[in-house]
Amino acid sequence: MDNFWLAAAWSLLPTVGVSIVFVFVLRGILRFDRKERKVHAQIEAEERAARGLPPRV
Repeated sequence: MDNFWLAAAWSLLPTVGVSIVFVFVLRGILRFDRKERKVHAQIEAEERAARGLPPRV
């Protein structure tokens, strides 16, 4: 019975490992995108203010 559980653990380990890496990569991509959009909105707001245009709604 011990070999069964050991084999089950070893067979699930790659799937769990890849899933954890996938979650961290996806989380990083989403955070980067959110930060990039925020910076882009700030730059656009500064450019619109410099040109005397009203802020976007």
